[in-house]
Order: sequence, then structure tokens, then C-alpha cells
Amino acid sequence: MKYLSRNDEILLLSIWRLQDAAYGVTIRQDVLERAGKKFTFGALWVSLDNLAKKGYVTKTVADPTPTRGGRGKIYYRLTPDGLRALQQVRNLQQTLWAGIPQLSLGSG
Repeated sequence: MKYLSRNDEILLLSIWRLQDAAYGVTIRQDVLERAGKKFTFGALWVSLDNLAKKGYVTKTVADPTPTRGGRGKIYYRLTPDGLRALQQVRNLQQTLWAGIPQLSLGSG
């Protein structure tokens, strides 16, 4: 079984959270606010394209508008495989953390 990378997990969670509002700018902002991770738009689009190639997300292009220079926004949506991949990561993390007491640095 192959697990998601941390970046893929973060992006998929953002897309899931944003639902119908998941496009480049909103995904980038959500990831920055929640994970403190700043993607360049180029790196973001490459990562999102890779997620689409793996079958974890679909891409839908909205109608072009003059305010966007004749280009349409690309919206992303999780596929059933994307949801399963997130669930696998969540299950793995719960299994790994099971039985571990609260972590603290203590005074030594």
C-alpha cells in the first residue's frame, strides 16, 4: 500500500475543505493559513496536476472571462480514490499514535 506524501495530504485536505471553491488561489491561501506552507503558483499547479494524474482529483475549467485574460479558473474536486487515500493516511496516523501518551518536554 502506498501512502500520500505530506504535501499531497495537505493539498487534498484543502480541496476537501474548500469543496466547490477549490481553485489555485483559494487552495494556496488555505494551505498557507492552516499549514504555514507557501507554494509558488508554479509548484502548486505541478502538484495539483500530479494529483490529477494519480486519479485523486478531477479538474474542471470554468468559462473564460475577460478579467482573467480570457482564461477560465481551474476547479479541483476529490475523486473516490482521493478520499480513500486520505482515509488511509488518517487510519495510519491513528494507528501510529494509538497508546502514545500526551507528549511534553518536561523539566528533565
